[in-house]
Amino acid sequence: MNWAIVVAAGQGLRMGTGLRKPYRPLGADTVLGSTLKIFSLSNDFEEIILVVAAEDLEVCRREVISPLALASPVRLVSGGRDRQESVYNGLTACRGGDDDLVLIHDGVRPLITVELLRTCLAAAADKAACTLAVPSADTLKKGLPDGRIAGTLARDAVWLAQTPQGFRLGLIRAAHRRAREERFTGTDDAQLVERTGQPVFLVPGSRSNIKITHPDDLVLAEAIWQQRQ
Repeated sequence: MNWAIVVAAGQGLRMGTGLRKPYRPLGADTVLGSTLKIFSLSNDFEEIILVVAAEDLEVCRREVISPLALASPVRLVSGGRDRQESVYNGLTACRGGDDDLVLIHDGVRPLITVELLRTCLAAAADKAACTLAVPSADTLKKGLPDGRIAGTLARDAVWLAQTPQGFRLGLIRAAHRRAREERFTGTDDAQLVERTGQPVFLVPGSRSNIKITHPDDLVLAEAIWQQRQ
């Protein structure tokens, strides 16, 4: 079986004051609502586990989930102190077996497509661990604390990780447990698996699969959403 964990428990500090990023309007819905609709539309998941801040549980159920009338069941789970702990909470709540597949996705990447979800699922089934990613289009500089350039990275060897990231459930659960035991915090779930020695494979994503981090990202997302209509 396939499961989805959608994480939307962050504070959204880089968006400034007001509504948190997942609840900002996008097209006819919210950012988070748009994300959930794509996962439901795929009809590939036994359950969507939605991880949000504890104080957002009721408003999310009432104002985001209920109006969507999604075909796939959605279960709300309280987030943790950071993204890694929020994902761990979602994995703990997941009722799947070790050989099942799980896609872990940022709730503020609303422009994911059904095709990319299925591509990621297929790669996870074949390789056990994968992440969507796109090759870097920019020249990458390594900087020093004083602002000097320490070197230029080989662009053809650098990929920009996206979500979803797909795993066998037993593998990602074990990776998260090890990270907790060793008090290690990674920047994404793939890194936790990498440090166990298990290879994680790159799957070509899309430059449209942007993460809403800054106000300008929302303007771009709206333009892409309108173009898709």
